[in-house]
Amino acid sequence: MSMDKQEIKNRIEKLKKEINHHRYLYHVLDKHEISDAALDSLKNELFRLEMDNPEFITPDSPTQRVGGEPLDRFVKVQHSVQMISLFDAFSRDDIFAWEKRLKRIKSIPFEYFAELKLDGLAMSLRYEKNIFKIGATRGDGMVGEDVTQNLKTIESIPLELRVPNENELREIGLSGFQIKKVVQTIKNGTIEVRGEAIMNKKVFDELNKRYKKEGKPVLANSRNGAAGSIRQLNPALAAERKLDFYVYELVTDFGFERHEQKLQLAHLLGFRVLRQIKFCRSLKEVFNFYEKWLQKRNELPFEIDGVVVKVNNLKLWPILGHVGKGPRFMMAYKFPAEQVTSKVEDVVWQVGRTGTLTPIAVLIPVRVGGVTVSHATLHNMDEIFRLGIKIGDTVILERAGDVIPKVIQVLPNLRTGREKEIQVPKKCHVCGGGIERLKNEVAYRCINKNCFAVTLRNLSHWTSRGAMDIEGLGPKIVEQLVKEGLVSDIADFYSLTAGDLKPLERFAEKSSENLIKAIANKKEIPLVKFIIGLGIRHVGEETALLLVKQFLIFNSQFSNNFQFPISQFLKYFLNLKKEDLENIPDIGPVVAESLFEWFRNEKNVEILNKLQKNGVALKVERKSKKQALEGKKFVLTGSLNSLTRNEAKAKIRELGGEMSSAVSSKTDYVIVGDNPGSKYDKAKKLGIEILNEDKFQKLITHNS
Repeated sequence: MSMDKQEIKNRIEKLKKEINHHRYLYHVLDKHEISDAALDSLKNELFRLEMDNPEFITPDSPTQRVGGEPLDRFVKVQHSVQMISLFDAFSRDDIFAWEKRLKRIKSIPFEYFAELKLDGLAMSLRYEKNIFKIGATRGDGMVGEDVTQNLKTIESIPLELRVPNENELREIGLSGFQIKKVVQTIKNGTIEVRGEAIMNKKVFDELNKRYKKEGKPVLANSRNGAAGSIRQLNPALAAERKLDFYVYELVTDFGFERHEQKLQLAHLLGFRVLRQIKFCRSLKEVFNFYEKWLQKRNELPFEIDGVVVKVNNLKLWPILGHVGKGPRFMMAYKFPAEQVTSKVEDVVWQVGRTGTLTPIAVLIPVRVGGVTVSHATLHNMDEIFRLGIKIGDTVILERAGDVIPKVIQVLPNLRTGREKEIQVPKKCHVCGGGIERLKNEVAYRCINKNCFAVTLRNLSHWTSRGAMDIEGLGPKIVEQLVKEGLVSDIADFYSLTAGDLKPLERFAEKSSENLIKAIANKKEIPLVKFIIGLGIRHVGEETALLLVKQFLIFNSQFSNNFQFPISQFLKYFLNLKKEDLENIPDIGPVVAESLFEWFRNEKNVEILNKLQKNGVALKVERKSKKQALEGKKFVLTGSLNSLTRNEAKAKIRELGGEMSSAVSSKTDYVIVGDNPGSKYDKAKKLGIEILNEDKFQKLITHNS
């Protein structure tokens, strides 16, 4: 969606106004409406527009400054050396390009020092004659705020510097002259360090629990918590927050040769220094360090948002110098953003396997959480109304872990007046069928049972990893088979021959035979996978397991791996009344209604009979002995660090346990991970045993 010059100028002005608004809220008033990542995304868009259109760059643009204004209520402090901001890198290509620029200035092999980039508040601490005299925030880079009294409440900041002995100083590579200079400066001169004030995850979680209990606004994130603590007028309130402080730079020049020596001395002086650091002889080692902590970041007690990479040779720093407001000799290698901004170009409607129409936002492509995103689900019209979203809006996208990116917020201040309301289609765009919204449901759905999109998604669901897991039979091949008239229902897969496939595009003799073989290998189907594959509305893995358990109670004669015909399975469900289904533990009236209707649909019964005719049979998977967690009901809330939710569920089921989606008096254990929801509170209220991740792992290990 291209813009003319006037539109570009208008967009730049709106972005500047929006960014300055959020920077003022964040840096001056300690308020937070959007995340750092989302603000960075807006700044990046502004930067790109200004680089392409330099005639629109003005001195008041957020791209032309370092940080926020000092608060008037604090005394202003002039920094002895400017507190600089680092340039950001978001990919290996960015880092390679950085090294290439360095080598244009000095054509030598570079060695680097890598350390974690803490997500906190940058501070400058000055010591005179060994005593902590003044601590200041970054402010605008030249002038900060005097927050000494609040910093004195941080236990990890020494009020008096430790004086290292001669042996300790020699161990970090200092000579006699340097040793003398260091000791004299500590005792009689000025030493200045820079570091990050942070709030660790545990303190952050405990504070938010307390605030929630007291009815106070909770902290948006740990960085906000640290910033708010540092800017408290009352030091007693700041002391309650229990912040930490890590040094990343020694400003005072002692003539060191390597950056790592600065950190070693800071540690000897009594400061906390990160242990997660690495001397790197090449960019390959930098990338290994980056990937390691990208994967392990959740194991750390504090939040990080990347890795800082520095040229280790300090003699090169003045040669490499600065460009603009940042140094050439170091770079912030940021982790993939989990929140970014983009623009909604259109909304299309996707038809699901049950006919549900889901609105999908078509976005200007943007990278979030390490992937490029051009579409995001808007779920339903209720969610569209809640967000107040329109076509043409600038929105914030969020991606946490491996979760599909979603729109979480609209930025209405960036509207131009050309935005359009999102309308529900009057008919299905795939088949032209009618659309209805059932009572007590949020979704609109296509009422044509023969809709091509519904057929296609049902067939793809059957062959998917969560159901039959037929190798080589992905959605594109399924669509090809449907369009060629070879497949119209799931039973048709089992009557295909290699001769049917060979004439088709993308198929040769070998690939045709391989696919037929893969289908034949899935003719004996575990009952739970079979039920999942049928795609019955409201029936997922949890419900399928409950139905299998009930089926086996009435067929106790079936041994492990016992094979039986589909007709026996069909007969069992056709004999069940709606009340019988409702009486199955944890099957409610909505699921019971869906099951009852599905098995009384003539077309569905016809497909089941056709599957049996085509050689498909079912089998029972019984456990041969009583298991340690048999009969125990588990509920999981929050995110786990050591394994995924699905892995945790699988481990519980392997030991005979059952998963439930809701906490009740029948629940035996609630597993609580990071950021638990209301299930945690309900479990405490009901007195149900709560397992943190460590206790859960011990329970699994002990019973395996």
